[in-house]
Amino acid sequence: MAVVAATALATPLLLGASPHQTQSSHDPAKDAAKLARKLVKSSSADDAYRHLQRFQAIADSADGHRAAGSLGHDASAAYVYQLLRKAGYDVRYESFDFIYTEPLAEKLSVVSPTPRDIAIKAMTYTKSTEVGGVRAALVAVPLDGTTGCEAADYASANFTGKIALIKRGGCSFAQKQATAATAGAAGAVIYNNVEGVLSGTLGDVASGRIPTGGLTMAEGEKLAADLAKGEVTVSFEIREFQEERTTRNVIAETRGGDAAKTVMLGAHLDSVTEGPGINDNGSGSAGLLEVALELAKTHRAPANKVRFAWWSAEENGLLGSEAYVAALTEKQREQIALYLNFDMIASPNGGQFVFDGNNSDGVGAGAGPEGSAQLERDINDFLDGKGTAHEGTDFTGRSDYGPFIEVGIPSGGTDTGAEGIKTPAQVEKFGGTAGIAYDPCYHAACDDIDNVDMGLFDTNIDVIANAVGTYAHDLRSLTRPVPDEPTTGEPGSGGGLREGHAHGVTE
Repeated sequence: MAVVAATALATPLLLGASPHQTQSSHDPAKDAAKLARKLVKSSSADDAYRHLQRFQAIADSADGHRAAGSLGHDASAAYVYQLLRKAGYDVRYESFDFIYTEPLAEKLSVVSPTPRDIAIKAMTYTKSTEVGGVRAALVAVPLDGTTGCEAADYASANFTGKIALIKRGGCSFAQKQATAATAGAAGAVIYNNVEGVLSGTLGDVASGRIPTGGLTMAEGEKLAADLAKGEVTVSFEIREFQEERTTRNVIAETRGGDAAKTVMLGAHLDSVTEGPGINDNGSGSAGLLEVALELAKTHRAPANKVRFAWWSAEENGLLGSEAYVAALTEKQREQIALYLNFDMIASPNGGQFVFDGNNSDGVGAGAGPEGSAQLERDINDFLDGKGTAHEGTDFTGRSDYGPFIEVGIPSGGTDTGAEGIKTPAQVEKFGGTAGIAYDPCYHAACDDIDNVDMGLFDTNIDVIANAVGTYAHDLRSLTRPVPDEPTTGEPGSGGGLREGHAHGVTE
């Protein structure tokens, strides 16, 4: 990873004082409580909204999006960088190369027996059809626990030159389309196994073997039912632009504080190419930025170093956070006491979701590294103190906490939901509308400045502020035992489903 260091031109505030600065108080709990209260009071959604407005203006001037590798992302990163440098942080860019992608065609139509158009999403890093696509028979892969994952799944029919209809689950999308390709399929259509759109990735360019797209569960099941009655012919066109580009994370940290006890928080700054990404994830980026700026105004060095990160290329498969973690030395990894992630914190039909650090809900993935349960408990306690309803959500690996968990760093955070469907029970708890997505504009052009719930935005900014204030001075809660109490969570009820990724789902 190439690192471009930036020298702060502004006179450092006391948060930028020497790591050896003597603190006037020696009571970590009191210092933590005082700073947390101050940051919660001073950090507001109304103030953070100005950052969302800037992100929207940037997208409006840059092809309508802020995707990694685009002018929109570069301008967003420069905006964040400049504000943090002016505030006195030690700020740097960390650059890395990746394959930029942008869909060129996403079309699926039933030609016979009954013509109709079907919405389809190209998988990131898919192979492309010829311009105009292909017309071919659709063939369903038989259902089992690992549909489409093994060669034997394709033995019951002739898939040569045809489009394979495959249900999600059991293995990665990359494996499903690769196995279909080996069976001779000309393309793969993978349909969801839960409600909501399927926006996925094959992981990398090398994995793509045949044109592959994702469908909703409803559309996939309807196609399967049609096939049970007879032959179905489809017109299928999936094309994607791919190009190697350079992008960069923005990393900012206090100049003071004990580096051996580094408190880290992050949010991804990039959008998808389909829209400006104001909720996903302008909201997390703006909330994090606002709290960082308020911390700088306190004019005092924290006991522990506080590091903020704005990741790039999350939408391509967590590439920015993966590059960052991969470049850490063993000592640097050990110095990070915790990582908190904030991704989609203002969904317009959202709920308040807290990552299930100890797997007390018994859903999906297992517990996070030791200390993750305490991070969840601390966030829950803060929300309980505000009388705010919440529930757990699974560590699916779908957002930028994933690389930190993989190397054993305690992790947690919040979100308010993506393409998952809100249940009647959640309406009772959070309000909103049952039967539609937490964010109906997820990965769409309508994820704009109007796609924000200011109440949830404010609540989650308070969560960020309280965490920064608390852990900047006191990490002792990370060693206090946590009772195993379920919080009625659901897999991916927040950010959604990576059973791998694309916010990038990979399986």
